[in-house]
Amino acid sequence: MNNDHPNRNASFLAKTARLCRSVWGFYADGFRSMTVGRSLWVLILIKVAVLFLVFKLLFFPDILKRDYPDDESRAQAVREALTDGNRH
Repeated sequence: MNNDHPNRNASFLAKTARLCRSVWGFYADGFRSMTVGRSLWVLILIKVAVLFLVFKLLFFPDILKRDYPDDESRAQAVREALTDGNRH
């Protein structure tokens, strides 16, 4: 951004802040006036939490803990994987 016009930067920030407050107020008012929707959102959040828990336990095993005996060797394996220049 150009620093020659500080009023332009302040105006942009003020407009952005007003827009954020307006959007937040819109959603807050909508959620406040919900009746059935609120219980549906709770149900959706519970289902998503259970889904992530099941995926974590079944599909994403802790490979580092399985393949390396201690934290030092796990850290070394991660460092080597991150700094290996031959990988694409």
